[in-house]
Amino acid sequence: MTTTLNLIGAGHVGRALGRLFQARGVFEVQDVLTRTRAHARAAVGFIGAGRVVDAVQTMRPADVWMLAVADDQIAPVADALAASGLADGAIVFHCSGAKASNELAPLAARGASVASVHPVRSFADPDAVANAFDGTFCGVEGDPDALALLLPAFTHIGARPVTIDAAAKTVYHAASVFASNYLVTVLDAALRAYEAAGIAPEVARELARPLAGETLANVLRLGPERALSGPIARGDAATVARQQAAVKAWNAPAGQLYEALADATWDLAGRKHAIKSAINGEGRE
Repeated sequence: MTTTLNLIGAGHVGRALGRLFQARGVFEVQDVLTRTRAHARAAVGFIGAGRVVDAVQTMRPADVWMLAVADDQIAPVADALAASGLADGAIVFHCSGAKASNELAPLAARGASVASVHPVRSFADPDAVANAFDGTFCGVEGDPDALALLLPAFTHIGARPVTIDAAAKTVYHAASVFASNYLVTVLDAALRAYEAAGIAPEVARELARPLAGETLANVLRLGPERALSGPIARGDAATVARQQAAVKAWNAPAGQLYEALADATWDLAGRKHAIKSAINGEGRE
């Protein structure tokens, strides 16, 4: 029998996953509820299946429910869905990286099996994601019964599920923020500093490209300790102090960012030198 899927929330994440599930025959997308009827129509068109609905109460029961809504909407949606009774005994999961499956507790109390599945990638272009989803890591946690169905379902659309600790879900999501959002913030500071030195924006990006690209590649290939270079790695505290003062004089917020990153980098350099000493056999009796 066909496994039916209802979508609550059909923005970039919901519509990309909905299309993948439908196109690969994993689930049959049934009802789609999102911010407005127009958005729901657009989502149904993108997915290639589904019926537009206006409220939870007008949705039909389904085997699986996907809540691809904003983090602060998960609990209210779970309450509304639990009150409707439509998901009793079903599998319900949300796609948040910041919230654990216990946000769906009202549904679990009514017999639903709950989980969270968080695809670790940017969904800025849902069409591109849907066309190149293979190999996407997904952080998963939840009830065994829910995961027994969801893990093979996500694997079938090309995902690489990784089990995470629900109690550490916020730290897990912060890791993605460090790896993505804050990386953008650091590069923004670098580009603005280049421009403050009189370099044109388009040239600044080209200056940063090999440094940022090669450094990222080294971190992922060698690990952060071995990838670290520069004045802190060399122990050149005087250079760091001069840079920090210069950046602070140019832009106070950037100076604070530099100081915070310097503190963290001194710690990383300490780990680097400890590893180097161990490799070289220093400190042996």
